[in-house]
Amino acid sequence: QVQLVESGGGLVRTGDSLRLSCAASGHIAGYSTGWFRQAPGKGREFVASIRSSDSRTYYATSVQSRFTIPRDNAKDTAYLQMNSLSSEDTAVYCCAADSLDGGGYACAEYELWGQGTQVTVYW
Repeated sequence: QVQLVESGGGLVRTGDSLRLSCAASGHIAGYSTGWFRQAPGKGREFVASIRSSDSRTYYATSVQSRFTIPRDNAKDTAYLQMNSLSSEDTAVYCCAADSLDGGGYACAEYELWGQGTQVTVYW
């Protein structure tokens, strides 16, 4: 089974940028890729997604205009470019893939999940 591995998390200051990577162990060119996050004491929430068929992207309101979700199909890798980070962005970020290429907001739509990478934003 294809596995997803995130990288790029870390400790950054408010206003900094960070780029997360999600590398697949197999071909996921036809899959939607999504990013979700979970802050301490909160549930998992949708951050962004990109569909494979038309490269259409979707963003949570809280990150729109600050985050982008490019992907490189040749490398079976998706990214989450995060700019203007604030303490509210502190969370564990997970990537996920959906073979039906829906690009949806719900966790249940994604059958492949990575383990997550921690992002901590401080003042």
